[in-house]
Amino acid sequence: MNTVVVYDIVSDRRRTHLRNFLKELGIRSQKSVFECRLDSREVREIRTYCRDNLNFAEDTVRIYRVCSTCMGKAMIQGQGVTFTRLDWEIL
Repeated sequence: MNTVVVYDIVSDRRRTHLRNFLKELGIRSQKSVFECRLDSREVREIRTYCRDNLNFAEDTVRIYRVCSTCMGKAMIQGQGVTFTRLDWEIL
């Protein structure tokens, strides 16, 4: 399912590590936003990574599952990757 991962990480080091982790799962559409096509196992991987590597007293990660109907209603202005560009598959 289409998934948006948004984060606000205080530490440069933790932020860089999370960004590198998420690069393997999706497309970075803004500085702190990744758009991904994930299954339930991959969402669990992100949650486990965050639990093990972030400081939740300072950091925040939000994971939004976006259905195809809502995806079609997304309004995007300006430059950047759109959900339709997520029609790729890792082999």
